Amino acid sequence: MTLHEEGGRAAPGAFASIGCDAVWRRRVELAAAYRLTAMFKWDDLIATHISARVPGTMDRFLINPYGLLFEEVTASSLITVDLHGNKQDDSPYDPNPAGFTIHSAIHAARHDAECVMHTHTLNGTAVSAQRDGVLPLSQQSMLVLSSLGYHDYEGVALRADEKPRLVESLANNDFLMLRNHGLLTVGRSIGEAFVFMYLFEAVCSIQVRALAGGRPLSHIDPAIIATAGEQVRAATQGQGPAMAWPGLLRRLDREMPGYDR
Repeated sequence: MTLHEEGGRAAPGAFASIGCDAVWRRRVELAAAYRLTAMFKWDDLIATHISARVPGTMDRFLINPYGLLFEEVTASSLITVDLHGNKQDDSPYDPNPAGFTIHSAIHAARHDAECVMHTHTLNGTAVSAQRDGVLPLSQQSMLVLSSLGYHDYEGVALRADEKPRLVESLANNDFLMLRNHGLLTVGRSIGEAFVFMYLFEAVCSIQVRALAGGRPLSHIDPAIIATAGEQVRAATQGQGPAMAWPGLLRRLDREMPGYDR
């Protein structure tokens, strides 16, 4: 049974008080995001992370078990942690320490962020090392540039004192470029955060190729970028970028099933 079929499986007993159906569906959907990340080859062995708020709570989120490849993540293997780093599940795995720092900071500050996604892709990291950051070179770049923050590199994100600076860098944006490090997106749903990352990665891939061409570049007018949100709403019939998410789940069911265990 998959996420978008009728019915569902019972959630682990520890989550019954929160609402088992909603929590289990959130687990399945987050596991799907991990599998899709592996399918798109955005994973970095066991590094990077995606988190999702536990439905019905403001202080707990789900994250991957540190040590599993993204293609191995399943709904039942995900770990629940609170904002203090306390593990809520009986799991032999712990969360990635850097992942906890980044995700706990954002989930605590951005109550609209149901999902936070972070990657170390080659193209994304390459652009994060470029002083000018994201350039207005592609149609995809419009949406990113309309809601983009930057965070300077402070080393591996292990220190609690970096949290307020991360939050300040993200502000109310949907996209954050971690300089010399990688990409981060937040979404009001897992699907939105994932599709935002798809766009962010596409922007960086296009930019790397455009710069490698060695020819003069054409920049998009800032006035056009200012209307990006309106254009996206019109193009997606008001559904936003997450309109593509159900199709991605169908593709995952065909090519890499088993995430809903």
